[in-house]
Amino acid sequence: MTDHPIEQQDTPVWQDPTARVEDRVDDLVARMTLTEKVGQLASIWLVPDDAGDMAPMQGAATSVPTWEAAIADGLGHLTRPFGSAPVDPETGLGRIAEQQAQVRAANRFGIPAQVHEECLTGLNAWGATIYPTPVSWAATFDPDLVERMGRQIGDLMARLGIHQGLAPVLDVTRDLRWGRVEETLGEDPYVVGTMAAAYVRGLQASGVAATLKHFLGYSASRAGRNLAPVSMGTRELADVMLPPFEMALRAGARSVMNAYTDIDGIPSAADRALLTTLLRDTLGFEGTVVADYFSVAFLHHLHRMAADLGEAARLSLEAGIDVELPSEDAYGAPLLEEVTSGRLDEKVVDRALRRVLEHKCELGLLDPDWAPVEPAAVDLDPPEARSLARDLARRAVVLLDNDGTLPLAAGLRVALVGPNADTADAMLGCYTFPMHVLAHHPGHDPGLAIPTLREVLADDPDRDLDVVHERGCAVGVPGGTDDEPDDPEAALKAAVAAAAGADVCVAVLGDRAGLFGRGTSGEGCDVADLRLPGRQEELLERLLATGTPVVAVLLVGRPYDLSRQADRLAAVLCGFFLGEEGAGAVADVLLGRCEPSGRLPVSFPGSGGAQPATYLGAPLAQRTDVTSVDPTALYPFGHGLGYARATWDRVALRSGDTWATDGVAEVEVELVNESDRDVSEVVQVYLHDRAASVVRPEQRLVAALRVDLPVGARRVARIGLHADLTAFTGRDLARIVEPGRVELRVGRSSADHVAVLEVDLTGAERPVGPDRVLEPETSVSEA
Repeated sequence: MTDHPIEQQDTPVWQDPTARVEDRVDDLVARMTLTEKVGQLASIWLVPDDAGDMAPMQGAATSVPTWEAAIADGLGHLTRPFGSAPVDPETGLGRIAEQQAQVRAANRFGIPAQVHEECLTGLNAWGATIYPTPVSWAATFDPDLVERMGRQIGDLMARLGIHQGLAPVLDVTRDLRWGRVEETLGEDPYVVGTMAAAYVRGLQASGVAATLKHFLGYSASRAGRNLAPVSMGTRELADVMLPPFEMALRAGARSVMNAYTDIDGIPSAADRALLTTLLRDTLGFEGTVVADYFSVAFLHHLHRMAADLGEAARLSLEAGIDVELPSEDAYGAPLLEEVTSGRLDEKVVDRALRRVLEHKCELGLLDPDWAPVEPAAVDLDPPEARSLARDLARRAVVLLDNDGTLPLAAGLRVALVGPNADTADAMLGCYTFPMHVLAHHPGHDPGLAIPTLREVLADDPDRDLDVVHERGCAVGVPGGTDDEPDDPEAALKAAVAAAAGADVCVAVLGDRAGLFGRGTSGEGCDVADLRLPGRQEELLERLLATGTPVVAVLLVGRPYDLSRQADRLAAVLCGFFLGEEGAGAVADVLLGRCEPSGRLPVSFPGSGGAQPATYLGAPLAQRTDVTSVDPTALYPFGHGLGYARATWDRVALRSGDTWATDGVAEVEVELVNESDRDVSEVVQVYLHDRAASVVRPEQRLVAALRVDLPVGARRVARIGLHADLTAFTGRDLARIVEPGRVELRVGRSSADHVAVLEVDLTGAERPVGPDRVLEPETSVSEA
């Protein structure tokens, strides 16, 4: 404990909850020594001795202090007290309370630490509800449902004394080979931004700060290799990567995390143009920027841009990173040396400090009556959370193809085969607690029920199915770490025999999430091509050769190349790591208990060698006669089938065939359900620019609206498109709305346009800025 005198007065301004935040922070900053200031910019991760790597190059940190040294003059953040090892809520709360008491006692102002955790698929804690992974959120095309999930997660975190969550991920998918596709919200900026903003609103409604990551361009690393350099021009960065962050910032996001990558030789962690000029000066962000784990030290260790940790600290702080996570490495003694030597102005420390203290003030951490949450038993997976997880998973399942085999009829003999048929791991992404943390604690109880698809189908009361299960093969994790069969050839033969003797074969294939090469999907689990992992394609071919109808169920983190099998499959169903209720959701769809209603937020490739390629490509990124590589998707962005289909009765442009460059185009779509099943449609509107001053994407999504239609229902979807939604970065790198003829392609997917509405944007070219309209106005009503 440090013995510092402190001025005596009744209530210092910084402790007065009725004073303005700015005044409280000014008062506190003026009282602090340099060492105390730097302490608020640091963090500590108390990683258990038996924990494996949970962050890239976790062992690269070279100067992590002891607990006593870290808290001696104050502590900014306490890293993942629930998310580093299995701990029950009451024990965890007690430990946090004890640590906060020590932190407060060790600094003369009694300031507690800010606690942060991962929360990408729910709170990353032992026994906490595991929701579908983010690419599944996007597949729902249902931001209201995502917002409800965010609120559930935030409420739980608040009950556990957690102040900040490191989610959502706003990286737009650019290359399906990248291992972190599962963490993204897909390949379209509008969908990414809409879903991320919904999550932010939900989480922060509970008083927990959301963290937008990774700013900026991280997902465009070369060849889909994690942390590889980004080759991207200013225009693509502004028009593809930036808009989701703009949308989520407008939703009130309180924190931003930098990307690991460099763009044109400048790592994001040292890029003042990104973290200050763009993020703060242009977009008006006033919250905190936190470092992605070890990224400050990576300027020295990996990028080799800084000669030592002191220079790394100076570059990051000057660029705009306020807090070093997960532990003090550069933002400790190295940073202090930079200031005392005169290489760094103390005013730069003060700038970051003010942001940190403003956030702590808003969280109540500077109030004199603040106290940690009392230790108590907390249900981390209550029934209402599981029910919401089931709703999300059901909404996210995408039916890609079907010849009528689905839904499965009663009384069938079903061969249930494949490496993902009878494992809970098939439902879990790399940032779920079992895959992220329990992977380092083999044999440990997961802390909650995660049924497998075999278990759900075998126990199903509504269908008299005769289910025979054979694994067939392992997933195919590099190094054989996913429990290869003792006799691989015998396992394949057993699966083939089961299929040959069945009425239908359900082949459950896909991924195993992991970290840094310990999985087929996840952070650091990038791939060279998009064939199914391991021997799964061989298994699928041998099943097809039996002549039995084969339904492929893909439980995956990314799309795979099915172009060689698609026309021979009876049906294809996809679920992107659907969470703890995923097996039940897949069974509900297979058996027809619910209508498949998910839509693809990422395209399935027509050829695994045509990467990087997304639907959001320029004209010459499409199929042409000047190249032998065809990037056309097998299953395109926005695609998804149901067991019944809505009838599109009318598509009209109510506002006429002209559209002022500062006006609104009004699209109206009338849908009717003439089937005997409830259906759900997603009305999608794509903008096509006939001729622009710069090369534009062939089409891009500007609106998407889910419309649920009970049997016999007729609904009218109305979509108001402000001309701002047509804006792009022009030749002089300023964002403009440009007059000219455009098309509004309205339909079921990026490749299924029901109507093409031509309209002339009229008026003067108009510059627009960060205050432009980012989303359409939408409504659904009865006809």
